[in-house]
Amino acid sequence: MNLHRKLLQRAAANEPVRIALIGAGKFGSMYLAQVPRMPGVHLAGIADLAPDRVRASLERVGWEPGRAQARSIDEALRDATTWLTDDWQALVGDPRIDIVVECTGNPVAAVDHILAAFGHGKHVVNVTVEADALCGPMLARKAADAGVIYSLAYGDQPAMICDLVDWARTCGFPVVAAGRGHKWLPHFCESTPETVWGYYGLTPEQAERGGLNPKMFNSFLDGSKPSIESTAVSNATGLAVPSDGLLYPPASVEDIPFVTRPKSEGGVLEKKGMVEVISCLEPDGRAIPYNIRMGVWVTVEGETEYIRNCFEEYDAHTDPGGRYFTLYKRWHLIGLEVGMSVASVAMRGEPTGVAMGWNADAVATAKRDLKPGDLLDGEGGYTVWGKLLPAATSRRIRGLPLGLAHALKLVRPVAKGQALSWDDVAIDAGSKAYRLRREMESVFGEQAFVNGP
Repeated sequence: MNLHRKLLQRAAANEPVRIALIGAGKFGSMYLAQVPRMPGVHLAGIADLAPDRVRASLERVGWEPGRAQARSIDEALRDATTWLTDDWQALVGDPRIDIVVECTGNPVAAVDHILAAFGHGKHVVNVTVEADALCGPMLARKAADAGVIYSLAYGDQPAMICDLVDWARTCGFPVVAAGRGHKWLPHFCESTPETVWGYYGLTPEQAERGGLNPKMFNSFLDGSKPSIESTAVSNATGLAVPSDGLLYPPASVEDIPFVTRPKSEGGVLEKKGMVEVISCLEPDGRAIPYNIRMGVWVTVEGETEYIRNCFEEYDAHTDPGGRYFTLYKRWHLIGLEVGMSVASVAMRGEPTGVAMGWNADAVATAKRDLKPGDLLDGEGGYTVWGKLLPAATSRRIRGLPLGLAHALKLVRPVAKGQALSWDDVAIDAGSKAYRLRREMESVFGEQAFVNGP
């Protein structure tokens, strides 16, 4: 109960944690639904390119009328209300803001926002995991240089996986594997916004009625988001990644400790200490009962006979040999849980997951044969999907990170299934995201992970 009690103390002292939110889409709206229910926290401002859309979202998530009517940040702080603006720089630059929650989903814009926040002495909770996969190790270093905290966002699966890994290591368990669930069949990597709803089991009419974004949903389905999130987990924990992409072994919750063992012991892993994603579908497409599709898990090893006997005595579900045990959370609540990161950063001075080295990468991979002149359309689109690779492999092939594979023109052909390289595209070298990424490649290129598995 420590975090909640500390927030109550801040509320009683009338010294709330002052938050700025950038981006109020689906994830941000879920966080907004919880903010009025959190003690000791004041969401002082929301920056978004479409303020009218945000007003509609605030009404939909249950905000009281008038709560977001402040005409300036000064008024918002004086009256404990919220300033709604399209000027993120004015919000981030105010010295009274404590924490910036970056929630745009756009990795290039997110890097701008995060670096600016560091420059103004703000802590950052980064919901835009695409930016972390692109250059998280360098963002973490810039935060340390600025004397602030940079954190992944709890509620999103990477931070929750990091939490499970931390639990395991703190308790003295070797981590054999950790990851999340997913709905996966191999041909999904070719999915486009035109095919996504059929794979999801929705009609286009149902998707339109729900206001669902086909490109965003396709980024989950085609393997891009699992690769991005696994990159963040690997870089934060030091767990290795498969040498040629995620395997997506199908398994029920009960079977996770069976499949997440080394190949030498009947599992799928190349070795102990890896990131992996579990599919909720059998290879023939049949749904697996009691699956982990929306959850996270960690598999640990009982190294001694005594520990393995304890697994048995307390009816812990293990692999048939009783050596490997999986702890899991079957659900994650996305933006509804971001308050955990805000409280951890503000009250404990601790991130809920942060990159400690460059261990993995999400590399843009061709969905079809691409030809010179084709324009890449990024995550979830028609041209590329993200493949998880070891950072060493990405360095060797000069892999094009998925986070920058948007609105770039091909200068030479790339075959379907081939990873793209920097040499395949006409790159825009002007963005801070590009420069930070290339700086990361230089700084971390030859360094070992600093917090080994």
